[in-house]
Amino acid sequence: MASQEETKYWLALGRVNGLGPARLKRLWEHFDSMKRAWEADLENLRGAGVEQKIAEEIIATRQTIKPDEELEKIEKAGIKIITLNDPNYPRLLKEIYSPPAILYYRGELKAESDEFAVAVVGTRKYSSYGKQAVTDIVSELTNQGITTVSGLAIGIDAIVHEVTVSKGGRTIGVLGSGISDNDIYPAINRSLGQKVLDNGGLLISEYPPGTVPIKQNFPQRNRIISGLSVATLIIEAPETSGALLTAKYALEQNRDVLAIPGSIYSANAVGPNNLIKMGAKLVTSANDVLEVLNMKQVKEFIDNRKVVPDTQEEALILQIIGVEPCHVDEIIKTTGLTTAQVNSTLILMEMKGKVRNLGNMVYTIAR
Repeated sequence: MASQEETKYWLALGRVNGLGPARLKRLWEHFDSMKRAWEADLENLRGAGVEQKIAEEIIATRQTIKPDEELEKIEKAGIKIITLNDPNYPRLLKEIYSPPAILYYRGELKAESDEFAVAVVGTRKYSSYGKQAVTDIVSELTNQGITTVSGLAIGIDAIVHEVTVSKGGRTIGVLGSGISDNDIYPAINRSLGQKVLDNGGLLISEYPPGTVPIKQNFPQRNRIISGLSVATLIIEAPETSGALLTAKYALEQNRDVLAIPGSIYSANAVGPNNLIKMGAKLVTSANDVLEVLNMKQVKEFIDNRKVVPDTQEEALILQIIGVEPCHVDEIIKTTGLTTAQVNSTLILMEMKGKVRNLGNMVYTIAR
């Protein structure tokens, strides 16, 4: 996990115009330290494979961007970040071509909950048929413990989030803007974004706070929606719908594409019907989604993997470490247990196969 010292330089470099995910990754791999990359001279930046113009932009940006201030702004806004070199970076997203080098998020990353995430996207101008279809299918997927992913946009996306929240499920909203309250676009969905967070969901973006929702951000956003998901389901999409771009990304990422058929006389059905003709799985119920992903018993599978505490001490510790690595000092500080209690409980939990010691007194969940 990146230290705060390193994190602030990731943030600063993320502000450099033209320095996208691929170039950020190249800098990290070359220098093995974003602090060294930030402080490098022109010759060393060029040696890292950065083009002259971008290298000059990095050097110029140092005059206006202060790494400490960037980190302070993020922390004040209640926003967390995770970088590509962090072991907790979402596994499915890390597998795609050009994954975001930096992710800004509110809420919690939950590796186990999200390993069966399904993206559900569609048109802004939905019909009553589309609304009923997304409501019925998302309701059942949520009942099965599946995380839904969508774009927090008006239309089908908003219904996906609303239905998931109403059923007590987890949903992830991927934005094409910053994720501060004032950045969320469209503004009408700010309260929906808060509902997502209040219900244990996640808001995520590759764009820093203050980023306005310009048109070119959304195609890039769509690759993250499909990238976080094992499959993408299209519900109503005209021929030029952005939802079809999400399906295209899913295909490129070697993920399953599913579509709900519609009337041959409906403009909203052109996209899904064409996808089906090209080989997308035809979906008429949530069972179709579960079958194509071989996930009929996903809720039971997830429940069986949960670690159940045997004592009050174990319960307190499991609340802290979850699936993210945690140092023993942090466990002691947060639980209020004594050092002896924490150490003895962790030893027993490790013997039972409930936790793993990653070394240097850092523990994580074992299942």
